[in-house]
This record gives sequence, structure tokens and C-alpha cells, in this order.
Amino acid sequence: MKIRIYWILLLFTIGAKVKAQERDVPNYSFSLKAAIDYAFTHQTAILNATIDEEIARNTVKQTIGIGLPQVSTSYSFQDFLKLPTTLLPGEFSNPPSSTPIPVKFGTKYNSTANIELNQLLFDGTYIVGLQASKTYKELSIRNSKRTRIETAVAVSKAYYSALVSQEQLQLIDANLTQLTKSLNDTEALFKNGFAEKIDVDRLQVLKNNLETERENVISLFAINTDLLKFQMGMPVQANLTLTDKISNVRAEPVVMPMADTTAYKGRIEYSLLETQKKLNELDLKRQKSYFLPTLKGFASASKSFQSDSFSNHYDMSFPTSVIGFTLSWNLINGGQRIYQVANAKLAVKKSENDLFNAKNGITQEIATTQKMYTNSLRSVENQQRNLRLSEEILRVSRIKYEQGVGSSLEVTNAETTVKESQNNYIKALYDLLINKVDLDKATGRINY
Repeated sequence: MKIRIYWILLLFTIGAKVKAQERDVPNYSFSLKAAIDYAFTHQTAILNATIDEEIARNTVKQTIGIGLPQVSTSYSFQDFLKLPTTLLPGEFSNPPSSTPIPVKFGTKYNSTANIELNQLLFDGTYIVGLQASKTYKELSIRNSKRTRIETAVAVSKAYYSALVSQEQLQLIDANLTQLTKSLNDTEALFKNGFAEKIDVDRLQVLKNNLETERENVISLFAINTDLLKFQMGMPVQANLTLTDKISNVRAEPVVMPMADTTAYKGRIEYSLLETQKKLNELDLKRQKSYFLPTLKGFASASKSFQSDSFSNHYDMSFPTSVIGFTLSWNLINGGQRIYQVANAKLAVKKSENDLFNAKNGITQEIATTQKMYTNSLRSVENQQRNLRLSEEILRVSRIKYEQGVGSSLEVTNAETTVKESQNNYIKALYDLLINKVDLDKATGRINY
């Protein structure tokens, strides 16, 4: 009796823990737009891109600080356990001697307090560095924008993949309902002697295959949903419900771009290359600025304390102050600067080539995605018609079979044709939605 009570309490405890864990799992119902908005605040890549923006802003401030006044201070203390000895010529003694005279100079305790101000007055590389730091900040912002666009594309494709799996599951369920009805009717005819056992077996095989396919689609839907949660930065164990429908997505207008020779300018990839070209041009200016001199100003004030007794070490001080400037100019460095400037010019040339290639590639991408979307749209319409026709053929075949003017093989073939038409429709639908995302990306419509 005690053992039985123990097991009951244990099972009750485990059940309570499972229910508590289920309550702790968050539940979400998202449209595609809501899923993208969630990703913008939770996706790791976007969070890191935001951090990179902050790093770039701090780098700009750090660069500005190089040209601001630099103040430093120092303090030193020395205790000469033995004062250094200097040998003076014997001629200085009275009376003069040919033997050097050892003399100790200085005091036992010495300390110095110093404060120094340095100010950069002119440096060509600093001026260019300020411009480059701001461009670097611009580059980080555009990189962050590219990350948001790529995340939106990935989330959209994953969302559409899950929607297609849902649509496929609905079609299979509808087909399975009809097939189950046909199987039950055929079994009834077989029991009454109006059908053969092979007719029942054919339909049973189709039903078994369809049930297996249904299980596979359920697993595929779970995989696509988990992939969507991963792309969003959502915990995979969370529950996610998709609120958008395939019909609503297909009803959304898709702008088919006209021949536009400037469409490439709206793409973030082209903007990034423009920013990179600007950085290369600034690097060329920086290399040229090394031919100019550098001018720095400085001011320094210090106090030194000397005594042979530590107790009155700070009673007497000896102040020193100085101001001045330093002009430095590297005149000859073995021709290194000449080749550095030449390489910087070549880097600018490469940037120009990259821009031309990007312009050409984006134009080609827009034309290709437009054609692929048009073809996939036409394919979906054709597959829908084929699916409706195959369903009608199946309906007629069943009627003929029930009236005794058709064969069971005809019904089985019609069932197989419907299944193939459903698969073709699902594939065409998936291609349509993916091509829609690619077209929106190519034309710059996905722009966050």
C-alpha cells in the first residue's frame, strides 16, 4: 500500500512539473510582418549589427579626440642610498694636484612633479582620418541595413515555406477524406458482392500511402516552423501560430518593374560599394597627406624638490616651465610613399570596377527574377486548372464506378492523378512565393 501511494505521488509530481513547463512555454501568433518585426529586435545578427553601429560611433569620437588637447601629469621620487661620485681634475684643487678629486653632487632625496599639455596644430592624416571615421560610421549603418534586409528575406522565405506546408496538409486532408469515403463504399460493395477484393486493396494502398505522406508533411511543417523561429531569433521551444493565409499572400500586388536604368541605385549592395569607394578615395588622400609636415604645440610646468632630510624635503622647490612647438617632416623614406599612393589609386580603380559590375549584375538580377516570377505565376495558374480537372475526372470516375459503367482501376488512376496534381500545385506555389521574395529583394522593395 505504501509503495502504491509513493508511485501515485511521484506520477502526480511529474505531471504537475510537465504542466508547469507547458505553462512557461510562450505562445505567439504572428503575421509575416509581425514575424519580421520580432526578428528585428531578437535576431542575433541584427543585435550584433546594432552593436557595430555603436562601436562605429565611438570610433568617430575616439578619432576626434586625437586632435583635442592632451594633458598628462607625472610624479617621481628618488632616494639616493649612495650619491653618485664625479671625478674632477686635480688642477681645480688648492693646491693643484695631479690626482683627480672625487666629489659627490646632489642631495639624498629628489622628487619632481610635472604637468604637460600637448596640442596637435596641423596633421594632414588627422584631417583625412576625421573624414574617414565618419564614412566608416556610414558604412556600419549601411551594413546594419543590409543585415535587416537579409533577415527579412530569410524570415519571409521560411514563413512562406511553413504556409505551403500548411496548404499541402489541407489538400492531403481533403483528399484523404474523399479517399476514405471511397474505400468505405467499395468495402460495402465488396461485402454485397458488387466489387472485387482487388478493388478494396488498391484503394487501401492509396490510403496508406496518403497517410504516410500526411505524416511526412506534418514533420516538414514542424521543421519549417522551427526554421522560421530560428530565423526570427525566437526560442525553438516556443509555440508559433501563423496567421497569414496563402490566398491573402497571393492577392498582394507585385510591382513588375519597368525598364529602369537607375534601379540599381536603390539596392543596399550598391550603396555599400559606393561607401567602400569613398573610403578608398579617403585612403588615397591619407597617403598623399604623408608628404606634408606635422606641427604640434606643447606646454610644460614642473617643480623639483631636493633635500638631504626627508622631514623638510618639500620646504624648498625649484619650478620650471616651458612652451614651444615641434615641426616634423619626413623628407625621404626610400620611395615608400610613392608606391603607397600608387596602390591607393589602384584600390580606387578596383572600387570603380566593382560598382560597374554590381550595376550590371543588379540589372540582370531584376530581369531574371521578373521572368521567373511571371513564369511561376503562370505555372501556379496552370497547376490549379490541372488540379480542378483531375478532381473533376475523379468525381466522374466514382460516379461511373458506382453506376457499374466504370472500373475500379479507372478510379484508382484518377486518385493517383489527383495526388500528383496536388504535389505539382504545391511545388509551383512554393516556387511562386520564393520568386516573389526574390523579386521584391531585387527591385529594392524589401528596404528596412
